[in-house]
Amino acid sequence: MMDIFNQTILCEKCNVKMHKQEFSKNGFILRAVVCPKCSQKIIHPGDLANYENFENLKRKDFHVKLRIVGNSYAVSIPKEIVEFMNEQDNVMDDMVRLCFDNMNRLSLMFGHEELNKRGIAYEKE
Repeated sequence: MMDIFNQTILCEKCNVKMHKQEFSKNGFILRAVVCPKCSQKIIHPGDLANYENFENLKRKDFHVKLRIVGNSYAVSIPKEIVEFMNEQDNVMDDMVRLCFDNMNRLSLMFGHEELNKRGIAYEKE
């Protein structure tokens, strides 16, 4: 299927060719076209849909159990979060980074790019 963003897009106000641009929002790279004259911006619909799915998941509170597994504790990650992450980038069987953020807060970082940004070596077996 052809992507409409690969075609020339004219600004509806100025009738000027819009330029491709990428920008980051909450870790998402969103593709867009921007009018050089009036600065009108059109975000790629697929990228926007993915970002809206992320925002919907972010607003949800998930209640999960903390379980003992051997000498460690395990927390289950809800299926819809893992499915969303797999759509973005295959994370299954990848290393994750767990760190203490604040007194009552832990963070999990998925993906080797994120780990590398923070100076953490990543090797996939």
